[in-house]
Amino acid sequence: MWRGGSPPEWPNWYGPGGRGDIAKDLEAFAASEQNLPVGLVVFEHGVPIGAAALKAKSVPTHTHLSPWAAAGFVLPEFRGRGIGSSLLAKLVVKARELGYQHVYCGTSTSESLLVRAGWSVVALTQHEGKTLTIFSSAA
Repeated sequence: MWRGGSPPEWPNWYGPGGRGDIAKDLEAFAASEQNLPVGLVVFEHGVPIGAAALKAKSVPTHTHLSPWAAAGFVLPEFRGRGIGSSLLAKLVVKARELGYQHVYCGTSTSESLLVRAGWSVVALTQHEGKTLTIFSSAA
């Protein structure tokens, strides 16, 4: 089980030399339920096993779109149980509660999750050497 340090999904962002600050991001995600960013955490037996956030900005080439489902992570040993799908659905509900009509998500690894959830492809873009697919869902 991953415990602290940089999440294995984003070593270039949160790892050594990366621009990300996981402690600062988690603090921001927990700061408010009414203003972006808003974070969600899934617990099992009091242990956090998954998290995701609704953020105002995410993909630098698409700053005109907002909000973004981002920072989704489920511990590897808990994957395949619908936790990621549940987090994604709850982010869409939260966006609706906050008055947004759409939610966006950019990914190079979770396309199948978004397709299964009924999200639509909006664009393809390059980000830090990877092709990202940008999806949209009605909130």
